[in-house]
Amino acid sequence: MNCAVSRGTDTILPTDLDLSVAGQTLEQLQLMTNNPYIPNPAGLSRLPIKSRSPVKILLAVFACLIALSLGLLVLLLIGVETGPVALVIGFVVATLPVPFYVLLLLWIDRYESEPLWMLATAFFWGALVAVFIAFVLNTASSFFVAAATNNLHAAEAFGAVISAPIVEETAKAIILFIFFFWKKDEFDGVVDGIVYAGMVGLGFAMTENIQYYGKAVLAGGLGSLSGTFILRGTLAPFSHPLFTSMTGIGLGWARQSRSATVKMIAPVAGLFLAIFMHFSWNGSAVLFGGIGFIVTYFVVMVPVFIATDGCLLWIATRGQHRSRTSLSGFPARHVYTAGIRAPLQRARANGFFDECAHLARIQSLAGPHAL
Repeated sequence: MNCAVSRGTDTILPTDLDLSVAGQTLEQLQLMTNNPYIPNPAGLSRLPIKSRSPVKILLAVFACLIALSLGLLVLLLIGVETGPVALVIGFVVATLPVPFYVLLLLWIDRYESEPLWMLATAFFWGALVAVFIAFVLNTASSFFVAAATNNLHAAEAFGAVISAPIVEETAKAIILFIFFFWKKDEFDGVVDGIVYAGMVGLGFAMTENIQYYGKAVLAGGLGSLSGTFILRGTLAPFSHPLFTSMTGIGLGWARQSRSATVKMIAPVAGLFLAIFMHFSWNGSAVLFGGIGFIVTYFVVMVPVFIATDGCLLWIATRGQHRSRTSLSGFPARHVYTAGIRAPLQRARANGFFDECAHLARIQSLAGPHAL
């Protein structure tokens, strides 16, 4: 689809750009956008930049305070169980590797970066809110099973194998479904689903590890802590992000698909797959001991992890190739007006698809005459 922007005798024909602003003069575009790269002749006013509603700001602050309170309550409960010294040691050991894992997710997301506030929201939802939900419901379910069976071992097995996969994956998935329905423009594919799910899983795993590391210090000192860290921090640091990424993949697939059936089934199937993987992970250790855990780790988890990474690498490479191919149609010697030249320059530097999204917003404001 060709598009043309004219001002007097100046005409732009970016033949390879599948975005249309045909029939719009540069002055009209200036009125439709606050883009500072489009010059503003005297006498023309720009659209005012929308300010955030005070009500939305207050609601956001209130939500943050609630989440922080829930997280502090979880830490308090862990501290009661482990003691203050073990709690501090567990907190330090659990949080130290987190920046490295977050940087890996940001690297995956480099071609179409998501808003930092959404990534932070996903992380702290997992670290504060989802952990609190899981802590309460898992403890309650184990208590009821213990009371009904008078068997503490059965209660612990039920909590780990049945309750934990269902409750924890559902609690983590809540924020993904919120993003999916509320921020459709920022949740538009499989990669977005994996990135958001990874942030939720990292946050959840960090807080959960505080408890495990603290209990290890309490039980056997630094020697026990080292063994627990090797198991949870090196061999299986991506278990929670991997489980939750199944939900993210289901939501991302639903967003990309045009099939009504896929849009209905994929999110639910993704959540059920996340629960099943979590069940397999916990059940292998609880029901079959160390041998079952090792077999599940190498036969199930490692192949799924490699397949997910391969899918991400393929999508990222494909997106980079499409960016270079699409931009190859804009030769440097071609003359564009200032309004389009600057976005194309930013596209070459920062990512073609992000800039296309900006130009698409201009087109949507232009209305039916832009087609």
